[in-house]
Amino acid sequence: MTLPIVAYGAAVLRKVSEPINADYPNLTKLIEDMWETMYDSNGVGLAAPQINRAIRLFVMDSQQIFENAGAGDETYPDAPGIKAVFINAEILELSGNEWVYNEGCLSIPKIREDVLRHEKVTMKYMDENFVEHTTTFDGMTARIILHEYDHIEGKLFIDYIKPLRKKMLQGKLNDIHKGKVRVDYKMTQIK
Repeated sequence: MTLPIVAYGAAVLRKVSEPINADYPNLTKLIEDMWETMYDSNGVGLAAPQINRAIRLFVMDSQQIFENAGAGDETYPDAPGIKAVFINAEILELSGNEWVYNEGCLSIPKIREDVLRHEKVTMKYMDENFVEHTTTFDGMTARIILHEYDHIEGKLFIDYIKPLRKKMLQGKLNDIHKGKVRVDYKMTQIK
């Protein structure tokens, strides 16, 4: 089932999410719904706060980027990407050079900004079967993971832009919060 994406301005997007365990109600169905919602919204990642759940869960699929770029694309070191579920994720280390990429967010539609992030991240997390992993990711995969991780920490990509630029975007951000934006996916405005 496709779930509505929570729009910018909702308190859940600014809350540090709570860890969950394997007994979390209907977790398998929730993860299935998150995948469906992400793909129906043309996203590459989706965090639980974006569907109004303040829990430490996100899904991401960087494989789409490489499929769209074409086989053999040498631009990204992490090709062919991954498709994964992250539960109770924790950053162990950020490394590599910082690099800029123009990011967007399903909760902040029609706004894209350059964001500086580390090239590599080492994460400790559990998958959908609650098997623990410690893995280092790089390139676009690391960027998507860091973007989604920020959601479970109550941060948004616009927090990384310069104050003057953010002030210039405030009118658009207010419109998103008020529901004055048209998107081709389900979106909800909540307080």
